Amino acid sequence: MNLLQVKQRFGIIGSAPLLNRALEIAMQVAPTDISVLVTGESGTGKEIIPQVIHQMSARKHGEYIAVNCGAIPEGTIDSELFGHEKGSFTGAQGSRQGYFEVANGGTIFLDEVAELPMQTQVRLLRVLETGEYIRVGSSKPLKTNVRVVAATNENMQAAIQSGKFREDLYYRLSTVPISLPALRQRAEDIHLLFRKFANDFAEKYRMPAIKLTEDAVLLLQQYPWPGNIRQLKNLVEQLSVIETAREIDEFTLQNYLTPVADKAQGLRINDPAQDSISERELMYKFLFDMKKDLTELKKLVLDLTGTNHEIALSADQSAVVNRIYQEVYEDSPSMPARMLPSAPVQVEIPITESLHHEEFAAHIELEESLSLEDREKELIVKALEKHRGKRKYAALELGISERTLYRKIKEFQLGE
Repeated sequence: MNLLQVKQRFGIIGSAPLLNRALEIAMQVAPTDISVLVTGESGTGKEIIPQVIHQMSARKHGEYIAVNCGAIPEGTIDSELFGHEKGSFTGAQGSRQGYFEVANGGTIFLDEVAELPMQTQVRLLRVLETGEYIRVGSSKPLKTNVRVVAATNENMQAAIQSGKFREDLYYRLSTVPISLPALRQRAEDIHLLFRKFANDFAEKYRMPAIKLTEDAVLLLQQYPWPGNIRQLKNLVEQLSVIETAREIDEFTLQNYLTPVADKAQGLRINDPAQDSISERELMYKFLFDMKKDLTELKKLVLDLTGTNHEIALSADQSAVVNRIYQEVYEDSPSMPARMLPSAPVQVEIPITESLHHEEFAAHIELEESLSLEDREKELIVKALEKHRGKRKYAALELGISERTLYRKIKEFQLGE
């Protein structure tokens, strides 16, 4: 089977050199049992590579199991992968086969492998080295003959240095590394993909397919596509359903493209070339400037001498408070518009001799911490409601992994 036949069989669109190279490597290693690690940004279609490898190998008649490691809670992932014995933990009504037992003679695809807990990494390393594993709650080793293909969008070297991922496991998984290019590295393929998705949605919604003007095509190719193919597909679906005109010009297209001004500051979500960014920074980067203003406000209040009467802030001082509210609410479309102050706020702060500066500073810090937690909880609730409880899509919108979202749901007691 040649490269063109592989693309036709698996519905792969494009002829960019980097894409062709990734597919060629997959075809070459498929007949072997070598472990493969697929890397690339989120939304680049990494899941297609293990399918190609499996179908072009001698294991094609065996089981193919895809496991999203980031979507399985840490407390149950060992049981999911390796199985468990009856009574090994609360709720274990009987023994259960794990994926490595079910897929014996086949292929397992471990997506988001960097999300595996350290204990699970140790178990996985043993499987790769000896083909042996032990069910949870058992002491009897079992044998399996499974081909492992893993994928990640993280910077694995950074994960190793931070102690998040075992270096020996990384080298066992990445015997052959395959890197999928980002969509912005496949400029010649973007319009092809757009037309493919446009035809798909035209058939799905029974309407004429949309097409682009020349200027719109140029804009499409110049856009950096932080969400890659997934983002492009969503864009085409929105245009197909919302726009009445079937020819999309540059002006119309621009309204649907997400601004990427923060890329210039190095905040690139799911870019393996960048250091990982904490979930709080991702969800609250709009609060960076607010933090500065809060510090200014605290200094202003603490510099006031304690008296037994109320002190009204001046117009310049009130502007600080107004700017805080404006920045928070303007960057938070989920907030009701009625909560925005329509006129400058005159803030009056009662300060008595019994209220010491240290106590007031601690009070401000507590209020700030609580507001961040409340905002975090609200963002999660809104995302879950928007996507009807589908955690995968809610996590994508929030810019965090499904495991992190699961943990936050439990932390805030949001229910199942």
